[in-house]
Amino acid sequence: MKVFLTADIEGVTGATHWDETDKKHADYAEFREQMTAEVVAACEGALAAGATEIWVKDAHASARNILADKLPREARLLRGWSGHPFGMVNGLDGTFAALLFVGYHSRAGSGASPLSHTISGQPFYIRINERYAAEFLMYGYVAGLVGVPAVFLSGDAGLCEDARSLIPAIETVAVKEGVGDSTVNIHPHLAVERIRAGAERALKGDLSRCRVPMPAHFAVEIAYKSHFTAYGNSFYPGARLAAANTIQFESDDYFEVMRFFSFVL
Repeated sequence: MKVFLTADIEGVTGATHWDETDKKHADYAEFREQMTAEVVAACEGALAAGATEIWVKDAHASARNILADKLPREARLLRGWSGHPFGMVNGLDGTFAALLFVGYHSRAGSGASPLSHTISGQPFYIRINERYAAEFLMYGYVAGLVGVPAVFLSGDAGLCEDARSLIPAIETVAVKEGVGDSTVNIHPHLAVERIRAGAERALKGDLSRCRVPMPAHFAVEIAYKSHFTAYGNSFYPGARLAAANTIQFESDDYFEVMRFFSFVL
């Protein structure tokens, strides 16, 4: 069994302030270690469930965060950004049996985490059809596009709830809860234990129950924090300025939506 794992840092247990996610800040080292530990735990759970090959996409900031020597030998680590529209799941295709998300976080406009955002700090919110979009939704639809079930997610409690509303059968592990500009976190070792067990359960279950339901049409709306960002990005082919700080884009082809996102976020 070949599985794909995508990892971020804002959703790991303990991460509360932007300094802790910034490679240039002294606080970063501790959370780089925890990000790595949670990824390793998911890999170990996958191996226990029968995985023979695991592709790990480092998907935070520079995409050079995970400590490679800690990973199991069955893992291939994807570092850096190629520029492909699939971004945080670049490399995912129909040869994989399942997709796992580790360390993901709530969407821009959400109060569920002090680190809530979607891709960058520019959007106030992103909406795809009637759903407000976290990175999980954006890349979950990529999984749906290529026919790969999204079976596991770890991160903050708000995002776990959102994920289950899209895919009721997805296995989730909430490692923290946001309260205003603070977080309530489970112990780092307990997070690792729960992620390892959750990934194993997810991959031993009926993977078909976690296929991502794909809309026939995608109507995207992005509200930016600044009107001049919206104005400039409204010139993307097919986009239109819907309000001073808001642009819209529509397509039946989700790849075109991801191409749009890669230029306007």
